Amino acid sequence: MSLEIKVPPVGESITEVVLSRWVKNDGEFVEMDEIIAELESDKATFELTAEQSGTLKIVASEGDTLEIGAVVCSIEAGEGAPKAEPKAESEKPQADASNSAPVAESKESKDSYASGTPSPSAAKILAEKGVDAGAVKGSGVDGRITKEDAQKAEKATSPKAEAPKATAAPVVAGARNERREKMSPLRKTVAKRLVAVKNETAMLTTFNEVNMKPIMDLRAKYKDQFKEKHGVGLGFMSFFTKAVCEAAKDFPAVNARIDGEEIVFNDFVDVSIAVSAPKGLVVPIIRNADSMSLAQIEKTVIELATKARDSKLTIEEMTGGTFTITNGGVFGSMMSTPIINAPQSAILGMHNIIERPIA
Repeated sequence: MSLEIKVPPVGESITEVVLSRWVKNDGEFVEMDEIIAELESDKATFELTAEQSGTLKIVASEGDTLEIGAVVCSIEAGEGAPKAEPKAESEKPQADASNSAPVAESKESKDSYASGTPSPSAAKILAEKGVDAGAVKGSGVDGRITKEDAQKAEKATSPKAEAPKATAAPVVAGARNERREKMSPLRKTVAKRLVAVKNETAMLTTFNEVNMKPIMDLRAKYKDQFKEKHGVGLGFMSFFTKAVCEAAKDFPAVNARIDGEEIVFNDFVDVSIAVSAPKGLVVPIIRNADSMSLAQIEKTVIELATKARDSKLTIEEMTGGTFTITNGGVFGSMMSTPIINAPQSAILGMHNIIERPIA
C-alpha cells in the first residue's frame, strides 16, 4: 500500500515551505518515524518523518516551494524490506571463500604477506603524503615497510608531487565572475518585514554613549567565581538584558505594542535577541527575562544562539517578544540605526567598546 506524505501544518501564519534537504534517497527503505527530509519556512526548520515503513519514492525536489498539504513523497509499504535478504545471502559465498582461500593460498601467504605491507605508522604516513605502498621497497622483516621507509619515500616522491604546480592554469587578469543563489524563505521574510516597518512606522534613532568601565570591572572581578559556580561565562549580554528590564519598568511605553487603535502594555519583559544564523537573521526570545538572574540569562542566550546556528529553533521560541536587543559590537560596528522588530515599540543596538578618555 502506497502512502502519500504531505507538508504538515507548521503554524497558523505559514502557508508554504521550502524543501531544503532530503535526508533519505529515492528508492531507499525507511522505518516509521524516521527523518526523511527537512522543510524550511520563513521562521524555522522542520523535520519531515516517515508515517510508515517502506520504500521511499521522492516527488518534490530540493529547493522546491511547497504549499501546506502538498505531496512531498510517497512510501510503498513493505517493498524495501526484502532488500536486506540478498545481503545475508551474499555474505555466505564470502564466508565460504574465506574458509577455502587459506587452503590454496597458505603457501604464498607465508612468503609474501609481509612483503610490501606497511606497518600501521608507515601506512598513516604514506596515506597523508599520497604515496602508493606498492612503490615503496620495505626494509623490515620479510620486506615489510617500516616507518623509516615511509619517511624516506616521502622525500623521494616529493618532486613528483611538485610537478603539477608548474602546470596550474594561470588566473585570467580582470576576470569578473558572479553567482546566483535562491533566497531562502527566512531571508525573503526578513527583507519584506524590515521594508514594511521602514515604510509604516515613524522611527526615531538616538545615539548615547555609556561608560562601561564599572561593568567591565565588575565582570573582571567576578567572572572566575561566576564560571565556577554556574558553569557558564559572564558576558555582557546578561547585563544589557537586565538593564533593559529595569528600564522597561520606568518607561513602560518602550515595552508596549500597538494593536489597531489601542496600545497594549505588558507587565512582563520578553527580550528578543538578534542572532546571525547561517540562513539569515533570527530573533529568539528570552521569556520573562525580568525574573531571571544573570546566570539564567547567560544559559538561555547560549542555548538559543546554539539552536539558531544549528537551525533547530522552534516557532514558539521565535514568536512574541516585547523588546529587542541587537549587538553590532561583535562585528566591530561603532554605531548603526537598527530597525524596530514589529509590532514592538523599540529596539536597543549595542556596539563596540573602545578605551578612550571621557569627560
